Amino acid sequence: MKVTAQALDVVYGRPAAGVPARLERRTTRGWEPVAGTATDDAGHILDWTDSRLVKGDYRVVFDSGSYFANLGVSTTYPEIAVVVGLLDDTDACEIQVLLAPYSCSMFLGARS
Repeated sequence: MKVTAQALDVVYGRPAAGVPARLERRTTRGWEPVAGTATDDAGHILDWTDSRLVKGDYRVVFDSGSYFANLGVSTTYPEIAVVVGLLDDTDACEIQVLLAPYSCSMFLGARS
């Protein structure tokens, strides 16, 4: 099971490099952190952790507030969270978010 992500900056028409993000797993106690990282120069997060993910619900939280603050821009969405369910050992998905200061859009696709 694998979750990858990509952030794109639609204001400047480029990958959103350096966006802090965290991967969390839903447990009986709520959302627990699995890993944290930032997008690379191409806006990707390809590897969260060396650990194998297990079946369950996961949430990717992009820190869009700090990304836009570093550009000197305020934003309505300081965080963007996307929840996905991994159902079996073959599940792999890519989460793509399109960032703008006052809007966001997301896409979830299969990735092999």
